[in-house]
Amino acid sequence: MHTASMSLKHGRSTIGGLMSSGPEDIKKDHAPRRRGFKFLIASMDFDGPRFAAVFALLLALSHESAWAEPKQTAMQSSKGTLQGKLIVGYQGWFGCPDSSHHPQGKWVHWMKDGEATIDMLPDPTELTPAERCATQWTNRAGQTVDVYTAQNPMTVDRHFAWMQEYGIDGAALQRFATELGQPERKVKIDQVLTNVVSSAERHDRSFFVEYDLTGTQDRRGIDRVIADWSALEAQGIGQSRACQRHRGHIVVGIFGLGFAGGRYVSADLAEALIDGLRKASLAYGGITMFAGVPADWRTLSEQGAQSAEWAKVYRSVDVISPWTVGRYNSAETIDKFRRDHLEPDVLEAKRMGVDYMPVIFPGFSWHNLWTTRGDDNRSTSQIPRDCGRFYWRQFFNVVDVGNSMIFSAMFDEVDEGTAIFKTRAAQNELPASPPFLSLDADGCRLPSDWYLRVAGSAASVLHGTTPNNSRLPLTIPR
Repeated sequence: MHTASMSLKHGRSTIGGLMSSGPEDIKKDHAPRRRGFKFLIASMDFDGPRFAAVFALLLALSHESAWAEPKQTAMQSSKGTLQGKLIVGYQGWFGCPDSSHHPQGKWVHWMKDGEATIDMLPDPTELTPAERCATQWTNRAGQTVDVYTAQNPMTVDRHFAWMQEYGIDGAALQRFATELGQPERKVKIDQVLTNVVSSAERHDRSFFVEYDLTGTQDRRGIDRVIADWSALEAQGIGQSRACQRHRGHIVVGIFGLGFAGGRYVSADLAEALIDGLRKASLAYGGITMFAGVPADWRTLSEQGAQSAEWAKVYRSVDVISPWTVGRYNSAETIDKFRRDHLEPDVLEAKRMGVDYMPVIFPGFSWHNLWTTRGDDNRSTSQIPRDCGRFYWRQFFNVVDVGNSMIFSAMFDEVDEGTAIFKTRAAQNELPASPPFLSLDADGCRLPSDWYLRVAGSAASVLHGTTPNNSRLPLTIPR
């Protein structure tokens, strides 16, 4: 997503488009009817790679697929509130240079100029041949390392199936404002949004769009966001039964309000953006504004912008979500953050009449990303995961001080090593070079889905199924 606090970060699809709202017929009598966006296949030549791409799409959306009868969780929660929810950030930005999804021949976010920009590798075990993208890397057994593209609806559907299986409530899809003005990228992010909406509906998860303002500094960027949201509203995004609501309205997120430095908007542009989004949504029933802000939002100090004008901006939103990735690195510093930030933040948010949604993360690592920028001094596992205890300690604290809605960073963020989805678990599954982080780095023999299990345990607490406990409620394999 976004960046760690320690530093600032780095149209229509040819397969499916965002169309006007309305019912979509499902052929099978036993299947639920889907309402919201219509997803149509554009005309294309059914030969070679293009046929494979279309077939993958049909398979993902068909009730004859392997996902036809997804595993049902005991909790089928309402999309009407964020309370009692664990929401994961979903980047969906990964792409491969195959002819069906990226005909320009580019790797997106996996590598740059042939060099890795990620620190973790996804577990490819469940990927079908149509989903796999072969890299130049081989593991220690000489096997090719495969990754995936989020352009493929089958893979995004698989991710939401995992969310359903482990009890994670929904996802905040990151939509970068800078890409809205790039026609080639706009097509790609529209396809990912199409995939996310379809998969969220299919697996009874929620979603909302979160605009990331990283790199957006002027009025043109703000206007693009407003225009984009206006178009999505007109196309019927709010009519999707998976669209997350809170306080009676659909949720729209903005990340990047109040961050110091020259890569984000000023307070006056932030006010214009919030006002523009609210006005654009009036005809559709209004919005609930979710704001990703610095950890120091309340004190206007340190990492946050220090202008008093930002206090007015924070009062104008509906949900405050402080970005805490990189702000602590141990149980002791997590507890210190609770005393210095979390507890007073909760009280201030209540005083303001704003809901508070804290961020938790499993660990952090971005060695390879910085190596491509000429800095190879950053270690892998910069903030160790401690076999899940680091993640759980944060969760326990935020619930213990009275929070019942939590944002987990991130579902698929392998660039900065915060991913909770299935990743390669053992060192012997990785290439010898470049260095990657496996789940056994802390001395625990964890399965690839370990952090989905931990997140599921957290969701169970938020759902009221199990009590909050300071100890991780899972037995750690050794």
